[in-house]
Amino acid sequence: MTRRRVGCLAVVLIAALALLAVGAWRGWSGAGPLEAPATVTIADGASLTAAAETLEDAGVIHSQDRFLMLARLFGGDEPVRAGEYEMPAHVSASQALRILQREVAVQRFVTIPEGMPSVLVRDRLMAEPLLTGEVPVPAEGSVLPDSYSYERGESRAAVLVRMQAAMRGELARLWPRRTRRSIVRTPAEAVTLASIVEKETAVPAERRTVAGVYTNRLREGMMLQADPTIIYPITRGRPLGRRIRRSEIRQRNGYNTYAMTGLPAGPIANPGRESIAAVLDPAPTDALYFVADGRGGHVFAATLEEHNRNVERWYAIRRARGEM
Repeated sequence: MTRRRVGCLAVVLIAALALLAVGAWRGWSGAGPLEAPATVTIADGASLTAAAETLEDAGVIHSQDRFLMLARLFGGDEPVRAGEYEMPAHVSASQALRILQREVAVQRFVTIPEGMPSVLVRDRLMAEPLLTGEVPVPAEGSVLPDSYSYERGESRAAVLVRMQAAMRGELARLWPRRTRRSIVRTPAEAVTLASIVEKETAVPAERRTVAGVYTNRLREGMMLQADPTIIYPITRGRPLGRRIRRSEIRQRNGYNTYAMTGLPAGPIANPGRESIAAVLDPAPTDALYFVADGRGGHVFAATLEEHNRNVERWYAIRRARGEM
């Protein structure tokens, strides 16, 4: 074979390899087959091979085998990460791998507000359509109000376990910080009293003062007389939807603090961090009473006489609003 022919063959071979390389690169970086945005879920511990199969099944790539070959040529050796990922329409194979290696997975949250009773916690978990399985009503006061992330297809039971572990952890963190003013003797008592504080005021700045009032009442042997404790045994946390009846005010059931001294039998809601902290360090106050002030907060009093005047002012506000 002449040198000229060898040279021609070499040129042809180089050109063919160049065309193959260009084709491979276009297959790697060019638009993919996905017609509309989609999400893919990569299982925990999934290999690149398993991820490629998921991408092919979702229509993100044409071929699992071709993707794996190109990924080994151009994609580096970073592992794919577990989670749910959003893939834009016509995402390239290169982009798809980069998303699985470097992007933050889609995060979904279920939020439990401060003071939400456990029956409503269950309702909220059951209303999340991307969670799976049944879950019972958790023990009252066992859930820490917060926002919790979850993945598509995760069990409701697993999310609830995290909520309850968060409450145990927060109690363990806060309990050693209790002061001498606090009257609660155990973390369980702290949660019970905090649940009443949580239901009695929506003003963050008042929590420690309300906790101080109830601490003083417990120390004096007075009834707590907290309206939410009348309602709880009737509805177990759901809205009452009407006024409290006189017969219910007198009812003895272990929760109604208008018919007993001391703490109720257990929490009446799931209190948040701040209310728990408040009962562990209540405000130094001589107040024994409080009533609404008409502006969303409360006015506090140390004597019954002063309290009665405050109540009359509150009634006057209500009458002016047409509420009485």
